[in-house]
Amino acid sequence: MRHVLLLTEGTYPFVDGGVSTWCNQIVRGLPDVRFTVLAVTGDVSARQLYDLPPNVTVRQLPLWGVEHPFEWGLPADGARDLMRRRSSVRGDVEATFGRLFAALLDDLAAPEADPLRAGRRLVELHRFFLEHDFVAALTSRAAWDAFRQQAAVAPWARGARAKDLVVCLRWLRALLMPIAVPIPEVDLCHATLAGLAALPGIVARVERGTPLLVTEHGVYLRERYIAVSTTRLPATQRRFLLALAELTAALTYAHADVISPVCAWNTRWERRLGASDDKLLPIVNGVDVDAFVPRDKPRTSPGYNRPTVVAAARVFPLKDIETMIRAAAVTRETIPDVLFLLYGSLTADPPYVERCRALVAELQLEHSFVFAGLAPEPTEIFNQGDIGILSSVSEAFPYTVLEALACARPVAATDVGGVSEMLDGWGILVPPRDAVALGRSCVTLLADPQNRAQLGRRGRERVLARFRSSLVVERYDALYDRLTTAVPTPLLATVSEPLAA
Repeated sequence: MRHVLLLTEGTYPFVDGGVSTWCNQIVRGLPDVRFTVLAVTGDVSARQLYDLPPNVTVRQLPLWGVEHPFEWGLPADGARDLMRRRSSVRGDVEATFGRLFAALLDDLAAPEADPLRAGRRLVELHRFFLEHDFVAALTSRAAWDAFRQQAAVAPWARGARAKDLVVCLRWLRALLMPIAVPIPEVDLCHATLAGLAALPGIVARVERGTPLLVTEHGVYLRERYIAVSTTRLPATQRRFLLALAELTAALTYAHADVISPVCAWNTRWERRLGASDDKLLPIVNGVDVDAFVPRDKPRTSPGYNRPTVVAAARVFPLKDIETMIRAAAVTRETIPDVLFLLYGSLTADPPYVERCRALVAELQLEHSFVFAGLAPEPTEIFNQGDIGILSSVSEAFPYTVLEALACARPVAATDVGGVSEMLDGWGILVPPRDAVALGRSCVTLLADPQNRAQLGRRGRERVLARFRSSLVVERYDALYDRLTTAVPTPLLATVSEPLAA
């Protein structure tokens, strides 16, 4: 039985969403593959949302709320053994760590310089953390001295205050946890993004030759640019987080055997960020066409007797719900009884949820825009309406559009990521953040039942032909076979010599 280490970050099996839907499809569609999921989560409060099939085990790795990375998710015997083997960090050991840490900081200052060398350095750090105290190392004087010295010359640290450096070093301590835990012996590492979760896969690729497959849903670095740039953090702290994201992306692309984005659009970013053409193999998402089927609106639906626009999206900034709300106001000008029905989590970003609720009140849309929360029956979300809507500023190949099309509901959507690859000709595309264009596209679809029905039928046919989940599983099964039948080729035979010198 093939053994795959599935590397996730903020998704499966603890958070719902498109990436988790994809993970669930893969692990259930390949029952003859043994999956170990190393799930990076924000903190210890994350709770498992998915029932796991028999071929799946999970190790949770919270970045916050724990002192040591081995406190959470490791078997008790393994944690005790690791505690016995760890030593304090002082003297020669501290000097060794200072050298390794300084080399990492050099890589952070220039992520494009030599990602393969940086990968070898990552292995040294991984081996150090397995034998020595993680917290003692990163709170040592050697760590602080190396960090302060790098800050004097690093581009990200221009104008840094002592407070900024303390905060950034604290972040780095948490963000290095994925390389501080034992990495199981597997046949393949499969990362769901080119971010922190991919770091154990990079270590295994360098040290053991374990093949590394990366499936990019949204382009991780692009979405980090968007997310970090919209925070109110001081400039130094924002630059540090982006430098770290740039380094992890460069390392991932350099060490991956195959990069399989979920849409062709992603490849433009990946090439620009260093991915070579011979590694790129897009595999588009798909839906269960037996679960998502067209049905009439149920009589119990809030929009049964009203023209209804349905969305499925977590309420957080990348989904740009504020533009959707403004589009609802535009639509109501022409169709006064329209209803916008939004299904999705209201806990991802509570302050943003309150902003959206305030906007609904400001535009007097209380009877036209409903935050419905999590749907009791996700496969029936789009059958409760007449059309679907997507207002995101960043996407890859969103399941919600495929699900709407599978239910024969045409979609009005922002032209981001790979949306046009599934929707062009089967719905209406508008520029992101253009509430007027999005609202008018809703009017166009709602006001012409005959055209709407025709687009719906064609959309369902397109999904049946190209975007079935069974096709996705078959493609990954073949790719797993190809990668695991090759003889492993470690990039590093030994790390006994001081690579970070």
